Amino acid sequence: MHTLIIYCHPYQHSFNHAILNAVQQNLAQSKLTYQTIDLHADNFSPVYSIEELKLYHSGQTTDPLVEKYLKLLKTAHTVIIISPVWWNSIPGMLKGFIDKVMKEGENLSHTVTRLGVQGELKNIKKCYLLTTSSSPTFYIRFFNGNGIKKIFLNQTLKQLGFQGRSWTNFGMISTTTAENRKRYLNSLQLKRFD
Repeated sequence: MHTLIIYCHPYQHSFNHAILNAVQQNLAQSKLTYQTIDLHADNFSPVYSIEELKLYHSGQTTDPLVEKYLKLLKTAHTVIIISPVWWNSIPGMLKGFIDKVMKEGENLSHTVTRLGVQGELKNIKKCYLLTTSSSPTFYIRFFNGNGIKKIFLNQTLKQLGFQGRSWTNFGMISTTTAENRKRYLNSLQLKRFD
């Protein structure tokens, strides 16, 4: 089992990219095996084609990246998702990753039963969601509906079988100080991701 990082930000000089570097350094120093999915660097298309959508219920795909990503998810013990919060939610690229990669069927990501979705990714014992936002974290949590936690973390990922889910947001990214950014990156280099 290994750690899988899912990274979703298009700009290599973003603070999200600095978070990615800090997490990768942490895992390397901890001698943990990891792989990184960089959705933008991979040129992943989050959009369903008609051909792809026709295959949904059979668990098949026309996109080789979908097969690759699902195999990585099925062997991961820990998943670390790094993403900005855009318009109170995850970016469309990350939503498209969930839409396309999470295939219905036994030995895939989930099955649908009379009682609802049954997650098949129970091999994922820990899931860390690391986000950044322009808004303060308290605003997202208490005044904006807390959609990241309530829907993405505690509904979508839970339904897929992800266990041990936690969310950390670095808020006010546009106005914070360089010292606050450095302190946060240092904390990520010391955090245990196992």
